[in-house]
Amino acid sequence: MKFTELGLDDGILEAISYMGFEEATEIQEKAIPLIMEGNDIIGCAQTGTGKTAAFLLPIMHKVIRNKSKNTSTLIIVPTRELALQIDQQFQGFGYFAPVTSIPVYGGGSGADWEQQKKALKQQTDIIIATPGKLMSHLNMGFINLKDLKYLILDEADRMLDMGFREDIQKVIDMLPKDRQTLMFSATMAPKIREFAKKILNSPKEVNVAIGKPAAGVLQAAYLVNDAHKTMLLDKLIKDKPAYKSIIVFSSTKRKVADIHRALKRQGHNVESISSDLTQDTREKVLSNFRSKRTRILVGTDVISRGIDIADINLVVNYDVPGEAADYVHRVGRTARADTTGVAITLISEEGMHDFSKIEELIDTVIHKLEIPKEIGQSPKWDPKFRPKQRGGGGGRGRHGGGGGRGRGGSGSGGNNRGKGGGSNRSGGNKKRGPRGNSGKPKSGGNGPKKD
Repeated sequence: MKFTELGLDDGILEAISYMGFEEATEIQEKAIPLIMEGNDIIGCAQTGTGKTAAFLLPIMHKVIRNKSKNTSTLIIVPTRELALQIDQQFQGFGYFAPVTSIPVYGGGSGADWEQQKKALKQQTDIIIATPGKLMSHLNMGFINLKDLKYLILDEADRMLDMGFREDIQKVIDMLPKDRQTLMFSATMAPKIREFAKKILNSPKEVNVAIGKPAAGVLQAAYLVNDAHKTMLLDKLIKDKPAYKSIIVFSSTKRKVADIHRALKRQGHNVESISSDLTQDTREKVLSNFRSKRTRILVGTDVISRGIDIADINLVVNYDVPGEAADYVHRVGRTARADTTGVAITLISEEGMHDFSKIEELIDTVIHKLEIPKEIGQSPKWDPKFRPKQRGGGGGRGRHGGGGGRGRGGSGSGGNNRGKGGGSNRSGGNKKRGPRGNSGKPKSGGNGPKKD
């Protein structure tokens, strides 16, 4: 379906056309007409399907056609990265439209707080906020939501996993009952459906191809003991000099720091990112990676959802994600916008069972390689292997070399787990989208990328 068939405002269509897009993605084609009709929506779609545009475009259209003196739209997201990403996409879509927005998030300086406060008091049309910082501004009386017409919860599953349910409920209790509510989630776990029943009114469901990475992702895995992972990672990167953009995922912040130091010692151009960094530092790290000044970025799952970086050549899972759906989000960083990319997972004995669950989820048997003999010997593949838990005074958790410190009885270690799932769309030569962009539309480029 062409965007010109969706009845969107002329200013929005002009921006989309300027970006070089003609046809909507599957989630956009399904969701936009329902949202334009005023339905509440519960959508199941992962990062990379174009879901951000699926809710931004029709809501922007509604805001333009029903202009209010006060804030009319609230978008709640789990992380500052996602808040900034959505705002950047809004700037592109709204380049020719009379609509305003502001991202509201924590981790910034006092100047950021004052800037947010000033913009909020001026009654911006659309607020894109993380739950904690939103509550802070509400408690201080800086936000007026009495005329709110549209509420959007993006990555609802992740927000519940992060413990934001109480904050979100408090915000919802402050909103007008007569509103349109849209909820998007990568998974439809029972807790999500239960929450949706409480805040949505007779919602229409939109589901898009959940469960598999994009067709353009070449997936492979190495069977490797924890002690040999760093040596293997170093060799993999050195063997691929043509790859200019590489992301390495690990499940813990401690392991991210270890990997960063090890790669730095080997002379690689590498930076790491985690929630421990200040907002300014995080933005600088991401900017360096986007612009190719940094070749390798090491991080936790905080960067598997909520950042939009094009042309990533290689994704390496240093350890197997604890949740099968997180794998899809991690490898979804490459092969975006119908391009190709490579995803490699390093599987130790402790990760074998989890990796078998990943193969089950994506309905694919991933080719498993042995490490080079000069590095060491690979463990034998055993999908039924379960790591032993240590009792007593608090053993050390084992999960792909990471994990945390156990306490008390079992002393089993932990790993940070998120929810996710879904697949990127692929195929066809037509440009499909729009799937986000990094600011104002510019001519001569490849257009906006997926959300």
